[in-house]
Amino acid sequence: MNEYILKVLNEVKEKNACEAQFIQAVDEVLGSIEPVIKKHGEDYKRAGLLERMVEPERIITFRVPWVDDGGLVRVNRGFRVQFNGSIGPYKGGLRFHPTVNQSIMKFLAFEQVFKNALTGFPIGGGKGGSDFDPKGKSDNEIMRFCQSFMTELQKHIGQDIDVPAGDIGVGAREIGYLFGQYRRIKNDYEGGVLTGKGLEYGGSLVRKEATGYGLIYFMQEMLGANGLSLQGKTVTISGSGNVAIYACQKAQAAGAKVVAMSDSNGCIYDENGIRLDVVKEIKEVKRGRIKEYLNSVPAAVYLENNSGTPAVYTIKSEIVLPCATENDIDLETAKLLVQNGLIALGEGANMPTTKEAFEYFLENNILFAPGKAANAGGVAVSALEMSQNSMRYFWTFEEVDKKLEEIMANIFTQVKNAVDEYALGTNYLAGANIAAFRKVANAMIAQGVI
Repeated sequence: MNEYILKVLNEVKEKNACEAQFIQAVDEVLGSIEPVIKKHGEDYKRAGLLERMVEPERIITFRVPWVDDGGLVRVNRGFRVQFNGSIGPYKGGLRFHPTVNQSIMKFLAFEQVFKNALTGFPIGGGKGGSDFDPKGKSDNEIMRFCQSFMTELQKHIGQDIDVPAGDIGVGAREIGYLFGQYRRIKNDYEGGVLTGKGLEYGGSLVRKEATGYGLIYFMQEMLGANGLSLQGKTVTISGSGNVAIYACQKAQAAGAKVVAMSDSNGCIYDENGIRLDVVKEIKEVKRGRIKEYLNSVPAAVYLENNSGTPAVYTIKSEIVLPCATENDIDLETAKLLVQNGLIALGEGANMPTTKEAFEYFLENNILFAPGKAANAGGVAVSALEMSQNSMRYFWTFEEVDKKLEEIMANIFTQVKNAVDEYALGTNYLAGANIAAFRKVANAMIAQGVI
């Protein structure tokens, strides 16, 4: 590894010793931009570029007290990591989940910097959330939590400062409560301060579908560049949330046969092809567990997760779309997937593949669509929502969907151009990191030492 990169990486490991996910994200990016550093390393070193790039501009941590339905005061911890604003206002989702901690927030914000750079929009990178768990909570409890959370967060955001959106545990309901509290405190209808809003008050069509649709658009570009297509391919999808559901919908429309979806407990396998209407009813209406699919489709099979490889990855398929959470696929799982006939993998989640697993895929000529490129559709449509808010205007579903398809095609072109320039074969992970890194680096250098 390049001496400058190694120095910065070691400093990151020393300063952030307890933050495994953040270290992993930095290691992945720095390890793949070595060709650029070899060419411009001395200039970057004098500018302290990498040292600045791996350090968040600002981390905000705060207490979130709220009252449950029994009258008991509960306390959670809130975060907002404003990582890099050199390209535009910080932009990135809010995650409400018990696993949320500073390491996860920093890793997600760091990834967001590069993902947002690839979209072509003037948006920087940030991320936030809380260790609050919406599962099992009443609507009133969630409202009270969101109002308390926003009471502090509103001090640090704005449509030209930092624009949060949804993520795991934060959907249309939560965004509505958050926006309402922001409007009440500010006494100002600042529509562009949050994205993922309801259509009735400034949201965008296609926002719910955007990440899943965008993933498939990117996969089609990648497969097409390698003489392949989704038509007739067997697909498995980890997860059953928004990303998974709409990736499934778009994959089926492209002629693929999606045979499995999952949640944290296990997966369903339907050899006849997943009935998406059933999954939507379970997850979007009932907020139930994927196992309930068998109530409507008794011929399907339910496989429960045990220790080790998640059940969904034991099913033979040609294309795998991890759309759940980070570090879902380790080296052993990667070996099993290759053994079972994998030809391509597309990351719908953020960093679902470990470094060792990715390297194994690369060695075995598996086409790999990295999350910071492949799942950028969500933030891309968020940026389109911001544009519509600024114009006080709405585009039709077809107009937004067409723009999304063009954005994802452009992202692939940027990735492919970087891969070709540095003779990286089909290492699209390195291509995505290089393309995004150069844009962020140029902006930071142009603005001086800040």
